[in-house]
Amino acid sequence: MLEELNMFAAVVDQSSMNKASALLNLSQPALSRKIAKLEEQLGVELFRRVGKRLELTRIGQLTYEYAVETRQQHLRFLQMVADYKDVGRSTLTIGASLTTLQTTLPDMIWALTLRNPELDIKAITGKTHEIVTLVRERRADIGIVASRIDEASLECVPLFDDHLELVLPRNHFMVEKGKPEIQDLNGMPMILFSKGTWYRILTDELFDNYHLLPDVRMEIDSFEAILRLLHTCRACTLLPKSYLRPQLLADNDLVVASISELEETKRTTSLIHAGTESMTPLLRQWIDEISKLYKGS
Repeated sequence: MLEELNMFAAVVDQSSMNKASALLNLSQPALSRKIAKLEEQLGVELFRRVGKRLELTRIGQLTYEYAVETRQQHLRFLQMVADYKDVGRSTLTIGASLTTLQTTLPDMIWALTLRNPELDIKAITGKTHEIVTLVRERRADIGIVASRIDEASLECVPLFDDHLELVLPRNHFMVEKGKPEIQDLNGMPMILFSKGTWYRILTDELFDNYHLLPDVRMEIDSFEAILRLLHTCRACTLLPKSYLRPQLLADNDLVVASISELEETKRTTSLIHAGTESMTPLLRQWIDEISKLYKGS
């Protein structure tokens, strides 16, 4: 009967059997049979003909009101079913600066999806100021940036501190020389990250502070590509400590050389989000989970 009630309501809404049949993609004779079937099931007349017009009977008006209410309830039920099927499946949009995209985001996504298998994660990348704008305008749920953000409309959650480290091929002459010093970087063949990120700004500030002029062979916006090219170019590089995992170094036959001055290049990787007043419980849960991942690190 639900189908017939919907068709009956369409006839009343359109005030025409012809218009209703076109809307329903049904021939007029077929629609007329549906209405007749409904009248037969109810045992009443829903329309009376006045010339060429159809007018609702009193019971027809009551049936129309019931049909509209039933249609609305049916739509609400279908939405409820859809919501039930999607329980636990949510989307988290993360804005990540170019550096954190390579250093922090992969492990973070792996940990989140391990704990929340039904979580869909989308990532948007850009420079730090672009990520701040995305979060401020609510186009990203959270942002991961390699700095502290001091903005009244945003909350900043420090995750961990990071600093630069010197990375060299295992057969590099500086490794054989022994413990390097900061001045050894002067004139040193190096591959550096492309300009524009906090990481490269930090690198250039270091060179300026110690009056260093390295021999920059290449500038590349991929940490992985830099590591692969160090042997070929017989060069070294400066990379964030958070990116340098033992297996990664071993796979590329590289080593890290400690220089005390590099520890001064400390930066804090932070999570930023808009205020808590409109935050969903799920988003609060994910923020708490991310914070716990780095607690004590």
